[in-house]
Amino acid sequence: MNLPLAGKVALVTGAGRGIGREIALRLARDGARLVVHYSGSEAGANETVATIVAGGGAAIAHRADIARRAEVETLFQRIDEWLGRLDIVVNSAGVSAGGSLAQLDDEQLDWMLGVNFRGPLYVAAEAAKRLGEGGRIVNLASSLGEFPMPGSGIYSATKVAIKSFTESWAKELGRKGVTVNTVIPGATSPGMMDSAPEGYRSFFEKASPFGRIGKAQEIAAVVAFLASSEASWVSGTHVLANGAANT
Repeated sequence: MNLPLAGKVALVTGAGRGIGREIALRLARDGARLVVHYSGSEAGANETVATIVAGGGAAIAHRADIARRAEVETLFQRIDEWLGRLDIVVNSAGVSAGGSLAQLDDEQLDWMLGVNFRGPLYVAAEAAKRLGEGGRIVNLASSLGEFPMPGSGIYSATKVAIKSFTESWAKELGRKGVTVNTVIPGATSPGMMDSAPEGYRSFFEKASPFGRIGKAQEIAAVVAFLASSEASWVSGTHVLANGAANT
């Protein structure tokens, strides 16, 4: 059996549902031991862990609000206590909201900046203290950062910031043998697409020449490659996984 991540420990944020859950399941199938992070999806995180364990893997779930630095520090202390090492970090947790510029909502602004901007930063800061040669950080952005839509300004901006993080961290951590890359999903299910307003699914299906939206497993496959030793010379890059959609 080919287990390219055997012996590795991986943290996947937002792994209780959607793309994050599929990433956790894929990395576990590739042999990694998983730390399944969640914030509000406790049942989903427990299901992710149960699925991994049923398949012969090892996993634990840990709740943390990644917008709060102290909770992120506690999360990493749990990782230290469990296995005393960390090899792969996937920043997949994210939240989305939108609205017109004239109706700017401070609560939505704080929420998205907390989870989408400060969260990956806090996680990566702790990871940087632990990752060594062969370490991997994979950040998830969004095609709405590439093709912003009306009402998506704040969300899109947080995802553009992720790309800047990736390029900076890749240069800083490369001297330690750590790669940092971005995966940029388009419309995907399971994922945020499932809660999008009516009509959006059809819009995004038509935007791709494949005539469909992406599958979370397809995003997970890209992440799995970047997490593997095969991607040792890939760093500071942004992989657009959106089926050649034009928006």
